[in-house]
Amino acid sequence: MVASNLFPKGALTGLKVLDLSRILAGPTCTQLLGDLGAEVIKIENPKSGGDDTRQWGPPYVTDADGNPTDLSAYFMCANRNKLSVAIDIATEEGQAQIKALAAQADVLIENFKPGGLAKYGLDYESLKSDAPALIYCSISGYGQTGPNAAKPGYDLMAQGYGGIMSLTGEPEGAPMKVGVGIADVMCGMYACVGILAALNHRHETGEGQWVELALVDSQIAWLINEGVNYLTSKTLPTRRGNGHPNIMPYGVYETADGHVILAVGNDSQFQRFLEFVGLTGLAQDPRFATNPARLEHRTALDDILIPVVKGFQTADVIAGLEARKVPAGPVQTLDQVFGSDQAQAREMKISMDSKAGAVELIGNPLKFSRTPVTYRSAPPHFGQDTAQILERLRTKTPKF
Repeated sequence: MVASNLFPKGALTGLKVLDLSRILAGPTCTQLLGDLGAEVIKIENPKSGGDDTRQWGPPYVTDADGNPTDLSAYFMCANRNKLSVAIDIATEEGQAQIKALAAQADVLIENFKPGGLAKYGLDYESLKSDAPALIYCSISGYGQTGPNAAKPGYDLMAQGYGGIMSLTGEPEGAPMKVGVGIADVMCGMYACVGILAALNHRHETGEGQWVELALVDSQIAWLINEGVNYLTSKTLPTRRGNGHPNIMPYGVYETADGHVILAVGNDSQFQRFLEFVGLTGLAQDPRFATNPARLEHRTALDDILIPVVKGFQTADVIAGLEARKVPAGPVQTLDQVFGSDQAQAREMKISMDSKAGAVELIGNPLKFSRTPVTYRSAPPHFGQDTAQILERLRTKTPKF
């Protein structure tokens, strides 16, 4: 694929990705590859009307008459820089088309149940003989092996099985999921890392390979410090709301006009924090003089801090602590997030022209000095590129 004159060459320009995934984990991965310059062909099922998330609304982009289109906000969050091709893989014709596209591809990614593509001859073992350099990435709920391999997996189930829900929520409340599909998103990120590593191996050896990962595995992997806290101590962690298991004070505190985040990371910051709130005497209190002591007496410390912090305005706390080099910040709503000068400066809100009109999307956080992220095409309508791609196959054009 030759970069358009309208766009700089991306880090992955020329990479061809065949995307048989749907919903969020796989599409998150392939959108990131597309942002980096790869050409991504998204295969969608004509019998179901495409990716499940096209129906996960409202909100939807509407047409000129105000009617909802198949571009739900959920679908659009993970499907820019892709071409949509409607192919029924349950038919012999569809299977032949996928095999022809796979033969041209560098990467194939899918999230069918383990073994689900074997009956169509589209699993890794079936394709690798004709495409030995293909990087084939499979995402499933519990992985291709283990006693739960056959079970379906969704983000909420992964958050529950993988332990993050047991850590999330108020101490006396119910286990709580994270507010977005973070198990899916992180699995997609791990998939992208795995694909790039496999591509580097192929660059050195010419060999393709199978990259396989599970929502639950990736969820367990990013338990991070809480997971290793348990493995080290064998003590089950408890839910602490916005509190931190290893730092105190660290969390969200009510102010006179809202809430403020305090992230007091060491003893010297704690002393400067006490100066601001007028509690310098606490620095010598043996219960609070060190971070381990503060953790041991976190309830007693919060009993003192909560009413004091509540007497300040949010802006005054942030300004006062920033002046003393103590981390503090606001809890912003999404209108404040996307309306902020920081988000504008970092291009974290973008606008793209689609066939349904302009759509606003979240920008990619990666910044490159030589091969910048590009936004070449808005999330596609279902099947809008089918004729173009199948014509390439018919004429044996040597690319997607």
